[in-house]
Amino acid sequence: MSGVALAVVVVVVFLLALYLLQRYGDLRRQQRMVLLGTLLSWYLCFLIVFILPLDVSTTIYKQCIHDNAYHPTPVTGARRTNQTDDNSSAHPTVSTPKVCEEPWSYIPDGILPVFWRVVYWTSQFLTWLLLPFMQSYARSGCFSRVGKIKTALIENAIYYGTYLLIFISLLVYVAAHPQWQLTWRELQTIGITAANTWGLFLLVLLLGYGLVEIPRSYWLSSSHGYLLAKTYFKAAKMATEKVSAEENLADVMEEVASIHESVRYNHCLRKCVDTIITKCPTEYKEEMGRTVESSCGEQNVLPTKRGLIKLHKKVISAVQRHSQTQVQWSILLDEACHLEDVAKSQSCPARHFIHGSPSEHHSSWIRRFIYTPTVEWYWECVFRQGFYRLLAVLLCLLSAAVVWSECTFFTTHPVLSLFAVFVQMAEKQHNYICIEMVCFVSILFLCVCVYSTVFRIRVFNYYYLVPHHQTDAYSLQFSGMLFCRLTPPLCLNFLGLIHMDSAISRQDRIQTSYTSIMGSMRVLYFISDGFYIYYPMLVLLLCFATFYSLGSRCLNLLGFHQYITDDHLTSDLVDEGRELIRRERRKRQKAEDGENRRWAWRERYGVQGATGRTRAGYTELKDDQSRPVTEINSSVITFTRRDGEEEEQKRGLLRDNSSDEGSPNRRSTGGRYLSLSPSRTGIFDDV
Repeated sequence: MSGVALAVVVVVVFLLALYLLQRYGDLRRQQRMVLLGTLLSWYLCFLIVFILPLDVSTTIYKQCIHDNAYHPTPVTGARRTNQTDDNSSAHPTVSTPKVCEEPWSYIPDGILPVFWRVVYWTSQFLTWLLLPFMQSYARSGCFSRVGKIKTALIENAIYYGTYLLIFISLLVYVAAHPQWQLTWRELQTIGITAANTWGLFLLVLLLGYGLVEIPRSYWLSSSHGYLLAKTYFKAAKMATEKVSAEENLADVMEEVASIHESVRYNHCLRKCVDTIITKCPTEYKEEMGRTVESSCGEQNVLPTKRGLIKLHKKVISAVQRHSQTQVQWSILLDEACHLEDVAKSQSCPARHFIHGSPSEHHSSWIRRFIYTPTVEWYWECVFRQGFYRLLAVLLCLLSAAVVWSECTFFTTHPVLSLFAVFVQMAEKQHNYICIEMVCFVSILFLCVCVYSTVFRIRVFNYYYLVPHHQTDAYSLQFSGMLFCRLTPPLCLNFLGLIHMDSAISRQDRIQTSYTSIMGSMRVLYFISDGFYIYYPMLVLLLCFATFYSLGSRCLNLLGFHQYITDDHLTSDLVDEGRELIRRERRKRQKAEDGENRRWAWRERYGVQGATGRTRAGYTELKDDQSRPVTEINSSVITFTRRDGEEEEQKRGLLRDNSSDEGSPNRRSTGGRYLSLSPSRTGIFDDV
């Protein structure tokens, strides 16, 4: 098994990082360098988390061999003093191979130090140098690579200068002490200490939020009423964001259309204008083409190169934001409809889940044969609540253990840290599988608390991770930067919790390969003896603040609406969201009924039977998520059917989409645009 566990973990972690990137990013449309940088940063951070337990078990095995090599007989007897006297007399001496059994995941000497060195320094190069540069490069509105590189260097000049100033300050502090000699190893240690200090500062803030919010979210999610009310609240907020994104996109498209008309095809800036137009939605590009063909030669003010760069940047941001809101709105509607179906199914005596739209829920073979309506009813109405509450209790116990250990991990006599107690008990029994499981579960829970907070936070739409392939390049790279900065101090903090870091535990024992590349933190005493020990205690205060929702209440006072159950504004938004969901559900039902009528008409009378039978028509405005506006024309069709001697007339409404996609040149209510020109093709062609 030598090295096999390491190879398996490397492959599994790569697949995990690739899956997350496919879920949040767009592998087909986004730049390859952006995807590669994000994938590499996530992959390296996940590697550190998954391989650290193997490093701990390997180090404990080496410590056992070291103890028996220098103290073979006394140490063996001392380690067996807690056993019965009969066992001691029968087995006074135990050979080293029987006591120090090699773990199943043992990694040979020389592999882990090289591995950690490559992983750590690659991740630090990504987070401090490459990813910030790629962020500015991806957000730049320049039309050439040289221009984007120049913009990225200028934007990062202050960023790099700040960290260079901090490093020089620490360098001067170390040089001022005559007992220290500045070697290359100590310079590396200073840089690592500075990076870990920055990461630990942010780590405690995110950890204090996640330790409380994750168990509480699972406990509250067990209540369908709470989930439904919160979904209504999100719908009200998302509707506002959706309208704002549509209006912003329409305003930007007006600027693009104006420049498209003013810059002719023989102008030197025409290539830049064409580049901007390629980033616009299809319906706007088609309307701009028709507008230029019908324009009367009006000459507007010609733009400058700098103005086109700013406009290019605005177009990229507006299109991305509009696409995000449309997808999120659709997902939110599906979630609200599902929760409303759950509320209806709870009172169903037949123990059968009732779907509001059956045609949308029975298309896959899983729902037809495995996740049947009966199974879905038992899960949603019976088992889900108990399972979520049990999971919330277990997560709450883990959170309490983490908070207690963070406040007591620096005490080694007696050992108060719960994680250190579990590891030391397993070490005495030489149970390496138990050691690895304790380490893996503990560090995985810490990572979930921190990483889930990274995926949830939202900074004024500049940083926002959106699933379903809707995350922009800037947010993907920013998340990679945060992961690379948070993972090393998180792992060091975990090693301190289990007393495997001698800089904190003050124990004379073999260090893990991970801590060996970090160097001795004692070069900077005020950090190793002060900040690293006492600052993690702040997690207790942050947990209390999160428990009483102090941060949400402060944001609510500042105008950033948060879901607070005892707030009047929250109740108003919930009522507004309920009405919005009801309205959208009616629209979906009407659209589905119209589609069913059209399908039945085509099946019974043929596609060409409806041509030329129009008597009257009317138009109405339909809310379509994939286009700014669509004009809906409905015709009243009269037909007869004979049944024996009786003849009855049936009248139905057949709604058909107009071939005119909607003109973005004329603004209507809600930030939309309507075309004043008549349709050029038949509006009943598909009936």
